[in-house]
Amino acid sequence: MLEQEHRILVINPGSTSTKIGVFDNEISVLEKTLRHDADVINSYESIIDQYEFRKQTILETLDHEGINISKLSAVCGRGGLLRPIEGGTYSVNDAMLEDLRAGFAGQHASNLGGILAYEIASGLNIPSFIVDPVVVDELDPIARISGFSMIERKSIFHALNQKAVARRVAKELGKKYGELNLIVTHMGGGITVGAHKKGRVVDVNNGLHGDGPFSPERAGTVPAGDLVGLCYSGSFYREEVMKKLVGQGGLVGYLGTNDAVKVEKMIESGDEKAKLVYSAMAYQVAKEIGSASAVLGGKVDAIILTGGLAYGKDFVNEISERINWIADVIVQPGENELQALAEGALRVLRGEETEKEYPRKKADKAALK
Repeated sequence: MLEQEHRILVINPGSTSTKIGVFDNEISVLEKTLRHDADVINSYESIIDQYEFRKQTILETLDHEGINISKLSAVCGRGGLLRPIEGGTYSVNDAMLEDLRAGFAGQHASNLGGILAYEIASGLNIPSFIVDPVVVDELDPIARISGFSMIERKSIFHALNQKAVARRVAKELGKKYGELNLIVTHMGGGITVGAHKKGRVVDVNNGLHGDGPFSPERAGTVPAGDLVGLCYSGSFYREEVMKKLVGQGGLVGYLGTNDAVKVEKMIESGDEKAKLVYSAMAYQVAKEIGSASAVLGGKVDAIILTGGLAYGKDFVNEISERINWIADVIVQPGENELQALAEGALRVLRGEETEKEYPRKKADKAALK
């Protein structure tokens, strides 16, 4: 019996670009990065106001590439800054659209993903989805305790790629994702290390501007007392301190670049500072993986290294040498976000998973009674 073919359009909006892909089941038919003129983007008062412009750009590109959108089975967008939800594939509903448009947890280009998916899909009378947004929250209650009663630890991480590579590795091992304990480390502009326990990320560092290893652009965990002193030194505005933590932290702060390839060339040319800082980043990643192994009680089936930095052989080796005693280290370089979005939609279309419903606000529930 021939497998039913599902053609899926996937959309991943960035600040000045929109990545799109068309997949026939798991097979990529088209992948393109649509780059938008900065002046055009900046002419819109808010990110959400860009949706009609981006929608038209997507549709025109698909038409130019000879893609007949009437043959699409579903449209799947990158999930944005929504309310904390468990992982999975969600149908885009009114409650989600309201939170995306309002910027419930902040304004970000990824908020356009669900909106664009819905706008294109509704005109074709097909379903629209998002998959594993960055706000996926499956933390155990104990993992939320920060040590400072006024602040709770948050789950903001590379959920889409972490869960996608976890599922792929599980399949390669002949198991289901929900049967394994995995430590997944996404290493890009930010670095997040997730403890995946039987299909749930029960602990993970907040990769947005919270804690964990420093990365090419982010400072990660820094000494709290010294940070407080810096904030009240009178030398910096709040926004300046935030930029030093996110955007100008990590490799940028020490070496003036977020490009790992440039750092590796600096090391090859004999730059001892670059060597020390790069090794320190690997050291901190290994420490975080060690912490995740403690969360899982030492029962770890595999450690996965993924993201752009996983292409760096020396960097990966330096991490692996410190943690390969815990479990086998599996390297899955890159992000493959378009593929991950397509796979999430496909699992629902095939009936392998049930689509989830984004929760309505409590006030909405009361009104429905």
